[in-house]
Amino acid sequence: MIRLHHCPQTRSMRSLWLLYELDVPFELQVYPFDKTLREEPYRSLNPAGRVPTLEVDDIVLTESGAIAEYLCARFPAKGLGRDQSDPEWPAWVNWIHFAETISQHVAALTQQHIALYEDHMRSPIVMRLEAARLAKTLRCVDDALQGGYLLSRFSAADIGVGQAVYMAAHFVHLDEFPRLAAWFERLQERPAYQRALPDGSGLYAQDFYPPWEPTP
Repeated sequence: MIRLHHCPQTRSMRSLWLLYELDVPFELQVYPFDKTLREEPYRSLNPAGRVPTLEVDDIVLTESGAIAEYLCARFPAKGLGRDQSDPEWPAWVNWIHFAETISQHVAALTQQHIALYEDHMRSPIVMRLEAARLAKTLRCVDDALQGGYLLSRFSAADIGVGQAVYMAAHFVHLDEFPRLAAWFERLQERPAYQRALPDGSGLYAQDFYPPWEPTP
């Protein structure tokens, strides 16, 4: 039995997308992005109150990078992972975890623009700094994309980083990064990506959130 605990437009989207690409049977438990994650029964499953959480029989995993490594090793037939004997393995595992480098800046910007409900809590300086830091991570991806995918062929690395870019596009314009933009456009055409998108309204109420201008 495989069960994924998921909130739309969060990091758990990368686990959902990966499961669809692997085409394995699983159960999906969807939650709102609210205090439900900090309450029982979910709190006993994941005390951090975050998503994703993946249950596989008696195994519980709560980190998206670990979930990607585990699932690709458990279901190698689709070729979405890389064996440690593969020359691409070091780059593959690095990209799997680089998705979190992108996502930490997305999370900070999401907090500033969405989670902090009162304007006096928000900081134009933090918004601008985090948007610049996020853009730097996207530049790393753009510079690395010399072919159609991050590695020699499509893999879970593209899924993890691609989902992070999906979130990042709410705060940084992708047209600044032409190779990344073309790669992400190809990813968006994949049926599994489209299945992983939120059904209806999600966490983000608008397509783009520009940084606030500092108050004179």
